[in-house]
Amino acid sequence: MNDSDLIEIILTASPVVQTVMVLLAIMSLAAWSVAFAKSYQVRKALREAKQFEKIFWETQELSSLYHQVESNRHDAAGLALIFADGFKEFARLKQQGVQEAADLVSGAQRTMKIAFSRQSDALENHLSLLATVGSSAPYIGLFGTVWGVMHAFQSLGDVQHATLAAVAPGISEALIATAIGLFAAIPAVIAYNRLTNKVDRLLNEYENFSEGFLTILHRQAHSV
Repeated sequence: MNDSDLIEIILTASPVVQTVMVLLAIMSLAAWSVAFAKSYQVRKALREAKQFEKIFWETQELSSLYHQVESNRHDAAGLALIFADGFKEFARLKQQGVQEAADLVSGAQRTMKIAFSRQSDALENHLSLLATVGSSAPYIGLFGTVWGVMHAFQSLGDVQHATLAAVAPGISEALIATAIGLFAAIPAVIAYNRLTNKVDRLLNEYENFSEGFLTILHRQAHSV
């Protein structure tokens, strides 16, 4: 089958099968767009996390680092915001006269959890679309296949002698619907698994950093 035959089969397919093909094409395009966008976002977040963590552990005065992050807060993300929110709450509680180290650290920890949740939502946003495409596209393609096969066999009732040539076009359009469904689903599933794994690793780095930062705050709280 050459390209012209494939295009002709698609153009001559039944309206229902054509609708299925268009829907699957849109789903595939959306999945690829999300996959590329999220890959860029996660790579950038990983790079920024490593850079900030290196700066953090090399910094002697956390207040100066905090002021640097706050001065460029509109460009900050990930670890920088988690650190800034936690340190801000820690400093605010100290200014209010809170003396108990446990209260200082727990207040910073709660604020950091909120910041962590925001970063987690931003990283996981739209990943569900990849899962939806990966799980539903084969079934949508199968629906097009079933409809195409049904349409092909119904057309046999209009002829006196059933031949392969009479039923082949309908079967072909039906199988194309399945192929498009798989074409949409397989990359979406691969991208979802790959991105989910990277996001989990990144969030684990955020959690490890948060634990280390809280340890430093705990020492500072006891030294007050």
